[in-house]
Amino acid sequence: MKGQMQKAEVNVSTVTQFVLIGFSDLPNLQKFLFGVFSIIYLIIIIGNSLIIILTRLDPALQKPMYFFLANFSLLEISYVSVTLPRMLFNLWTQQRRISLWECAIQMCFFLMLGATECFLLAVMAYDRYVAICNPLHDTLVMNEKTCTQLAVGSWVTGIPIQIGQTAQIFSLHFCHSNRIYHFFCDLPPIIKLACGDTFVHEMSVYAVAMLFAVVPFMLILFSYSKIISTILKLPTASGRSKAFSTCSSHLLVVILFFGSATITYLRLKCTHSAGLDKLLSLFYTIVTPMLNPMIYSLRNRDVIAAMRKLLFKKIV
Repeated sequence: MKGQMQKAEVNVSTVTQFVLIGFSDLPNLQKFLFGVFSIIYLIIIIGNSLIIILTRLDPALQKPMYFFLANFSLLEISYVSVTLPRMLFNLWTQQRRISLWECAIQMCFFLMLGATECFLLAVMAYDRYVAICNPLHDTLVMNEKTCTQLAVGSWVTGIPIQIGQTAQIFSLHFCHSNRIYHFFCDLPPIIKLACGDTFVHEMSVYAVAMLFAVVPFMLILFSYSKIISTILKLPTASGRSKAFSTCSSHLLVVILFFGSATITYLRLKCTHSAGLDKLLSLFYTIVTPMLNPMIYSLRNRDVIAAMRKLLFKKIV
């Protein structure tokens, strides 16, 4: 019976579902991991929701920077909700099977939201560039209409390309196995299961990664080179300290997200390993969304002040 099940898993013509191996190599830690990731999920939801609420209610936070921060927090909640609930379900029930369509839908939303994150981080860097390098024109350049257009553009630009890429990947035949050595349906482990020559598909992944990751990252680097140059010219130490404090939070998030994601998607196929892929994926799918509220709130005086006012009102 066991031999028949293994045959079914590698039969090209009958693959209608995958098996998410996830953390099954740690059988004694399944419930512990479920508890840890459940707490992390709650922290992500509560922390990012609090930022959204603060930016909506506090008049002092009605600025372009906090408008984009609210968008970013909403994005992080959506981004992590694509992968983490399914992982929690698998850890609790040990039912690791996922249909071909469910896997494709998960990957598609994950890629679309990942593209949004890349663009939104670039937009946030541009906002900081305008605010610090051209402060006299800040309100004219980053007006309400422009901010809305930039935010909407970040959310929708990647949708058609990522739908097309997902359709391309799932048009492949899968013959090596249907066992995905990952905790969600990500591009590298899925391509690894495909039979035949996948060179064209790998190149398309690199091309899309260059468009959605490398190009925004270069724009961010350009923005921050100008920002740092301007900050160093500020006459007072307090002015430099405040500007660095505002920008360092965003820069830290950029390094965490782009660093782990770029290594994952731009490595050659032969250098991929299941363990390293899972470790890197944890950074850009779970760790970064969890740290974002802490990074932005602990290093931002306006957010801390708004939080204190909200808590004071609740206590009174």
